Amino acid sequence: MHVHMVGNGAAGSGGWLRLKGWHRVLAGFMLRQLGVPPAALRGDLEKIYAEHLLRLVRESSLEAVVLLAHERVHDPDGTARADLGSMFVPNDVVLDLAQRHPEFLAGVSIHPARRDALDELDRCIARGAVLLKCLPNCQNVDPSDHRYIPFWKKMADAGLPLLAHTGGEHTVPVVNAKFADPRLLRTPLEYGVTVIAAHCATRSGAFDPDYFDAWVGMLQEFPNLYGDISALVSLNRCAHLGDCLRDEIEPRILHGSDFPVPVLGHRLWLNGSINRERFRGLQKIDNPLERDLRFKQALGFPDQVFTRAAELLRLLR
Repeated sequence: MHVHMVGNGAAGSGGWLRLKGWHRVLAGFMLRQLGVPPAALRGDLEKIYAEHLLRLVRESSLEAVVLLAHERVHDPDGTARADLGSMFVPNDVVLDLAQRHPEFLAGVSIHPARRDALDELDRCIARGAVLLKCLPNCQNVDPSDHRYIPFWKKMADAGLPLLAHTGGEHTVPVVNAKFADPRLLRTPLEYGVTVIAAHCATRSGAFDPDYFDAWVGMLQEFPNLYGDISALVSLNRCAHLGDCLRDEIEPRILHGSDFPVPVLGHRLWLNGSINRERFRGLQKIDNPLERDLRFKQALGFPDQVFTRAAELLRLLR
């Protein structure tokens, strides 16, 4: 789970990609890591990216990935902020891809303040969405806002899980840093939504707050709370990856990738989690989806971590 769709709307999807400064440099680095030429940013990026990703999934040990849309920034009154954010991937992009390819499962993204949020949620559920993704700190979503309770109730009634970014973020612009706190997810949890805290509330940058212990404390209170270990095989987020193997935590852990974020296991070697020979062998795996999975297997994550998502996602049988 947790694989990002990326596009620029060149073929008329309505999406867009607006990269400035550091984010343009980072996007170019990610594309080079994937073997995609940076010139793809000026072409039909959605087509190029989707075809490349489909090949990677088929060549990996994974049966399918949850492919995520990306919502626009909105004000609490539902006004879309065209001046904020660096990307927009409409829900129909991932819903259409999931219809065509069983390797893709649609993770939609809807800001609950949208004036059509409930209607859009119904529409996406009817089209086969398996979860809903939001980045509270980047899309300006306060999950504790009581105005969103009808939205959470509808999600709970439909059995649609919420994948919510937690912890710091540096790959897309942050609008409200305080919304990275997992404790703001108490409201959807209390209304019965299955919530998956992306990145297990770990820090992304050196000066970000570390909410990992706050998230762990919530696991005892909420049996419907989980965490994914996406982007934890990286230079900046791996500090708590080993902690996720603890007996009281591992049963709530789901494998996630955060593709196209690069998979870099260097700190796992430097901190002694794996030896140099194992590190070098794993880091040489060309397929980043497979490399990420194999690093986590080498650390001792059991098979259930890689299959547990199937028990939580709204899969049509």
